Amino acid sequence: MTDRQELQTALDALLQPERFKDYCPNGLQVEGCGTVCKVVSGVTASLALIDAAIAHGADTVFVHHGLFWRGYDGRVTGWMRQRLGRLLEHNVNLFAYHLPLDALPELGNNAQLGLKLGLQATGRFGEQQLACIGETEFASAQALARRVESVLGRPVVLVPGKDGPLRRVAWCTGGAQSYFEAAIDAGADAFITGEISEPQAHLARETGVAYLACGHHATERYGASAVASHIAAQLGLEHIFIDIDNPA
Repeated sequence: MTDRQELQTALDALLQPERFKDYCPNGLQVEGCGTVCKVVSGVTASLALIDAAIAHGADTVFVHHGLFWRGYDGRVTGWMRQRLGRLLEHNVNLFAYHLPLDALPELGNNAQLGLKLGLQATGRFGEQQLACIGETEFASAQALARRVESVLGRPVVLVPGKDGPLRRVAWCTGGAQSYFEAAIDAGADAFITGEISEPQAHLARETGVAYLACGHHATERYGASAVASHIAAQLGLEHIFIDIDNPA
């Protein structure tokens, strides 16, 4: 076991949230009990994840998507009251790290997705250097899509771009469709992310750079678990990752 402050110090030292301009508060979002023994990690602080954590006897929840975001209505009503009320009722801490968890080398979302797909980053690009790019060998965009589908266990949306082998693949987890133009400028043959918006299909066809939308949740299932497992081992805590299914 450890105390909450020691856990926060360890997380902040690893993730360095002060380096990022983010859309949410990173770190402790909801204060629960002072002594930490069991951490449940997950992608999003949904009611389902919070209830599962309570059922497993956790005193702390660690996620990528927390409760508080810039531009959200600040009133504690409806779904916000349900989630926040459950945490407070059971004295459960909520830690959330957004962009710091995306960017973290080795354990973060982008690094872990690359590891799962067999991609090794040789460079970074885009706003705050969040996205990764690396050398690779795939016979086609379709072959890359099949690899992604096999690893993530879900179909992807593929806009194939030009025919022929892929030599450089770029990726950024979650809702990073706005990074596509930076990926093109970085010399990528294909770009992997979670979501697609209307403009990206046209850009892929016009530039010949393949675009793969693989699911926001699906691409971000690995960072929170890797970080929480690492910190739990460091501090002698019990850790469980709980994946709440999400089709998005």
